[in-house]
Amino acid sequence: MSDWLTASASDLGRGIGAGQIDPVDLTQAFLAAIENHPHAVRIYARTMPGRALPEAAAARNRARNGVRRGLLDGVPISWKDLFDTAGVATEAGSALLAGRVPRDDAQVLANATRAGLVCLGKTHMTELAFSGLGINPSTATPPNVNDPDLAPGGSSSGAATSVGFGLAAAGIGSDTGGSIRLPSAWNDLVGFKPTHGRLSLKGVVPLCESFDTVGPLCRTVEDCTELTAVLAGEKAPDLAGASLRGKRFLVLDPYASDVREVPGAAFRSALSRLVQAGAVVETGRVAAVDEAMETTLSLYTAEAYGTWGKVIEANPEKMFATIRTRFRQGRDVLAADYVWLWRRLRELRQDYLRATAGYDAVLMPTAANLPPDAARLLSDADYFTTENLLTLRNTRVGNLMGLCALTLPTGVPSTGIMLMCPPGDDVRLLRIAAAAEVALA
Repeated sequence: MSDWLTASASDLGRGIGAGQIDPVDLTQAFLAAIENHPHAVRIYARTMPGRALPEAAAARNRARNGVRRGLLDGVPISWKDLFDTAGVATEAGSALLAGRVPRDDAQVLANATRAGLVCLGKTHMTELAFSGLGINPSTATPPNVNDPDLAPGGSSSGAATSVGFGLAAAGIGSDTGGSIRLPSAWNDLVGFKPTHGRLSLKGVVPLCESFDTVGPLCRTVEDCTELTAVLAGEKAPDLAGASLRGKRFLVLDPYASDVREVPGAAFRSALSRLVQAGAVVETGRVAAVDEAMETTLSLYTAEAYGTWGKVIEANPEKMFATIRTRFRQGRDVLAADYVWLWRRLRELRQDYLRATAGYDAVLMPTAANLPPDAARLLSDADYFTTENLLTLRNTRVGNLMGLCALTLPTGVPSTGIMLMCPPGDDVRLLRIAAAAEVALA
């Protein structure tokens, strides 16, 4: 049973289908692992055995009767604490939402339940999802899988560490500026940000709905593919035959070169393996990205503060001061400026697509830095700010340009290589990533 805790979600599904794994035994194994893990209270905001075990029992009956609903029927996964769960608190990592109990499941959770997946519980996250570091003194800061004293990455911090520590077969998170990809990279997982709008945001506590995206944090590209299809209520695409032979990749500068030593070396090593597998790699700069990055502060903070400002100002003392300050940066953005910046960003997105049209994917290190020390982030506000901005810099490119993006482990702890494709090219990206995964292994 210990092997179950480190197996991919897809392999567990195949085991259930072959009659080798009982979904109830599997769910009980994960619940027991959570109960006995020294860091469980830092990872899970709350477990849901009262829901998980009946769901597992139903999956067992379907398996015995030969009417399974899909590959992942009976597989237990975790959910970031911003996905509504009917009758169970959903607080988005914030004391501002303490005691918030939704009536209905989020749409993506409802889809997963219909597909037979088992809901283990809700994982801790950055307060209201507004940081890439994963630090949250208001509720809990999950431990990094490579060193419990380091930041786990955020804002889907618990989603990543639930998988990294073997306390869920996969996690479901959200990504507004990198919040799936960053904790995945820092905890040696695969994280997939689909195209914005690909998956429903109904019943998802918002940060910036213009950028918010739902997606999976997993052990494999296959798991990301299967889970994304489940969340969409669709059939998963076939990844068979994926190859890097002849694929053309653009390494985006300065985002690939202006990085710290270890992530930079890991990225270059990963690139060399992709080239060995037949990929053609070129390096270049896209002016549209550089200009778009200058819009970030106003666009993100204005929408975030517009969404949460009244709630925050009603009880500002309930927030982690550093996150409260980030929200308040949007307080004085003029509506006229916000409208103009969005109009300009849409133009820049088209410029980006024209500039990268000859490439199969754009590549860069997922994060330009390694996970910082969690204690120092709490005690040094300036350090928090500089590290957070650097942490989010590369991943935010994908959100600003409206792309789909995926991070793969490089093999060096807490480093990832990110692949990005145009909006709507999610399946093509997953096939490229599947081939890259083999090359990197």
